[in-house]
Amino acid sequence: MLKKIFFFLKSLTKLAQFLHISKKSCNFVAFFVKIMKDKQQKPKSVTRFVAINLAAAVVVAILILSGVILWLKGYTLHGKEITVPQITGMSQQEAEIVLRGSNLFLVVVDSTYSDKAPLGTVVEQTPPALSHAKPDRAVYVVMNARTKRLIPLPELHDVSYRQAEATLRSIGLKLDKVEYEPSLYPDNVLDMRLEGNSLEAGTRLEEGTGVTLVIGRRQGNRMVTVPALLGMSMSQARAALINVGLSMGEYTYDVEPTPETLDRYIIYKQTPTEGASLLEGSPVNIQLTTNLERAIISDDAQSEEKFF
Repeated sequence: MLKKIFFFLKSLTKLAQFLHISKKSCNFVAFFVKIMKDKQQKPKSVTRFVAINLAAAVVVAILILSGVILWLKGYTLHGKEITVPQITGMSQQEAEIVLRGSNLFLVVVDSTYSDKAPLGTVVEQTPPALSHAKPDRAVYVVMNARTKRLIPLPELHDVSYRQAEATLRSIGLKLDKVEYEPSLYPDNVLDMRLEGNSLEAGTRLEEGTGVTLVIGRRQGNRMVTVPALLGMSMSQARAALINVGLSMGEYTYDVEPTPETLDRYIIYKQTPTEGASLLEGSPVNIQLTTNLERAIISDDAQSEEKFF
């Protein structure tokens, strides 16, 4: 091919001279012809050197690619698969033994609470049972809590029945049953109970515990006697009032309580006093203190007032 190009340019030079083309143009064409001639005369050793290096580069690339493919096959265990066993419902120790027997291992990623599974057992696994995985791979699990979570009971007194029920369910507690008592505030919560005992707000209950709500209904027509409440705690007084058909009215503290001192308060004054007659469902107001001496003095004063 080079020979043909050289011959063509040489002919073009002669033609230019024949046609009396400018000397500058002829010199340019002659210079180009000289370059082509030099290229044609280059030793074949240079071409051979380039060919050898190119072949060597191709061989090295093939070796590197082959090595990468072999490494990937070994790393990914190409063609080897294991059927993942069923481990939900097992304890962590049992699941680890089963997985180890299948050349897999267990990783706990989270814990939760479910009343539909035994405590301390696997409730969810990834990959799922009967799927396929490579040997020596992890199976990620979610464990059911070993103990039930303790939930503080919210303040539900004077809250509507519907709102109280929704609140209990939203925090993980259950509504066990509903009882009704006469009250000036129908459809409101009068008391919270567990196994017949009144509960204070903040009492910690196991998740899933059923709570009884005492709900107010319209007042009756009968008259009832106000019980003695002095010296009682708030929950004791509420239970005593409900038992006779009355409801808790306004309550105040002589000193604003804190969560740490709330359980120490007792009633030192009640209105109406013990022995008064009220229409069924009527409220009784109370005042509370942590000062036992003040509670005793107030009790004596109310006793004298009742005597006279």
